[in-house]
Parts: sequence; C-alpha cells; structure tokens
Amino acid sequence: MKCRYVGDSCCEFPAEFLENHDCMRIPLTIWVGEEEFIDDESFDQALFLKKAAAYPKWPRSACPSPEQFMEAFKGDWDIIFVSTLSADLSGSFNSAVLAKSLFESSRAARPDTNKDYGETPFGEKKAPLIHVFNSRSASCGEAQVLMKAASLIESGHSFEDTVRLTEDFLYNDLKTYFVLQDMEALRKNGRLTRMQALAATALNIKPVCFGNRGIIEQAALARGTKKALEKMVDISLKEVNDTSDRILFISHCNCHERAEAVREIYLKKASFLKSLIIDQAGISSLYASDGGIIATF
Repeated sequence: MKCRYVGDSCCEFPAEFLENHDCMRIPLTIWVGEEEFIDDESFDQALFLKKAAAYPKWPRSACPSPEQFMEAFKGDWDIIFVSTLSADLSGSFNSAVLAKSLFESSRAARPDTNKDYGETPFGEKKAPLIHVFNSRSASCGEAQVLMKAASLIESGHSFEDTVRLTEDFLYNDLKTYFVLQDMEALRKNGRLTRMQALAATALNIKPVCFGNRGIIEQAALARGTKKALEKMVDISLKEVNDTSDRILFISHCNCHERAEAVREIYLKKASFLKSLIIDQAGISSLYASDGGIIATF
C-alpha cells in the first residue's frame, strides 16, 4: 500500500520518519515588513530571527493555497494523509480541505475511462483515499498526528479505522506544551500589552502554555526559563497516566542544548517509547521565537 504524508511547513517531521515514508511539506510564507521568507529548504532561521526581533510589529504569514496542496496529491498513491496547523491559528486546514474537495470533484467530472475511478486530471488510474487532519496543534504536534496514522496503517488497520483512531488520539490524548524565552513575541501578536511584557521581562517571568484542542492557554507562570521548563514537564506528565507507548517529541528554536536538558528531565520522570529532538522551521520559529521550546507526546 502506497501512502503519502503531507503537512504544511509548520509540521516538523523527524529524520527517521522522512527516511522511511514519503513525506511532503507545503510552505507557508512569512513577511517581516516587506521582506518575504518562504518556509521551505531555503529558510534562513538566523536571518529571520534577527529581522523579526528588530521589526516592531508581528510578522504576517500566509497559508498555502489549495493548488499547492493539490500538487501534493499527484502520483500513484493509495492513501494520502494531511496534517495542518490548528484551524484556530491558520487557514491551512481550510485550504487543504478545499484542495481535497476540488481534487475529488475534478476526478468525478472526468469521463469514466477506468471502470472503478476514471482517469484523474494528473493521469493516475486510481483514486487515493485522502483525509485531512486538523491537528489542533502545531510543530511537532502536527508530525505526531501523521506518525500515529502511519503506525496504525502499518499495523494493518483500515483507512477508516486509522482516521477514527487518529482523530481520537489528537482530540483526546495528544498533549502540546511550550515555554517561550522571548515575551516580545506575545506582545507583538496581541497576547500581552507593552506594560505586561515589560513587567514580565523585568521580573524574568516565563509562561508555561499549552494547546487546548487548538486554543493556546496558559498553564502556569514561573520565574526563569529553567523553572518554567521544569513546571512544563510536571504539568504535562500529570495529564497522562502511562507514557510508555508514546513518543516524546521536543522541537526548539535555536536552543538545542536546552531541548536536550528538557528531554533529560522528562526521561528522569517517565518512560517513553522513544524521544526525538528537532530544530524548528519558519512558522514554528515565528510563534516560538528565539529560545522557545515545544514538547508533545
């Protein structure tokens, strides 16, 4: 069975998953003032962070077009799974859903040259089954969704059962927590006033935040990044009775040593199926900012 796994460019695939699966990331675009950054292999994180820090406003971003997602559906695939940024944070989900609808409609409009499916606009002879997941998360949370779907398909589950079980996982089980180093990011995107950001910076206050079914909420406050990360670990582990069958996934923005330290704290307090660390790309770097940590399992 030939499967393709598609994410928008906030989806951070681990290297081992990329090596063993056909994956594609559809880039979002970021503007810092008039300067454009495409969130693909050309993305320069160091330059972007420098420009974003100097820019007084929150950078703008644009989700991929439906046509870009449709391009990812080309090929001789049996199944295509798509995972996007939370629909509450981006238009990527709606764009991917529209792409699926347009792709299937264009196929249905073709003459029936194949007894089962008809020829597609791209020349394939069979129709892939496609499902678009609203990850209700971001970064490594998006990748967790596709990795869950892959594990279910590879263990023999049907497409329908895989969709149902993966949706249940991302809605009820997937945990996404993060700690930001830079309070200016929260101020610029409207979550803090200038006075709140200045006060938090002066007192070295760091929020521990989490994704609650797609909505960003604050779980706790701590003085200093180290204490905030320790709180993040404790709070997140309280949400799950058994982590032994879960993958701990930590993504970081320009702070690999900090990510390794967070992994060590987690592994001292709980056991996981495996643990992975990955550097963030463009959109994740926009939200997490320099020094930010995101953890999912």
